[in-house]
Amino acid sequence: MTRNDIKDLILEIIEDIDDEAEFDNLDPDQPLRDQLDLDSMDFLDIVMELRKRHKLQIPEEDYPQLATLNSCTNYLEPLLKEA
Repeated sequence: MTRNDIKDLILEIIEDIDDEAEFDNLDPDQPLRDQLDLDSMDFLDIVMELRKRHKLQIPEEDYPQLATLNSCTNYLEPLLKEA
């Protein structure tokens, strides 16, 4: 899976959770929660969807690494390399 595929995957999951999410002005280096008004349950839904779709186990202590679109991509890239 390429970096762009991973970014698309994250945005697709967010859109599934919140169909009103606006990605037009999304800054990939700013926290997703702040930009998209995601709450903690939305964030957990993203993590659970990654687990469901790709069998990824993301430890809770790694959640801060999923804060921005770029940090998500950096974290997930080695895990999804073969996907």
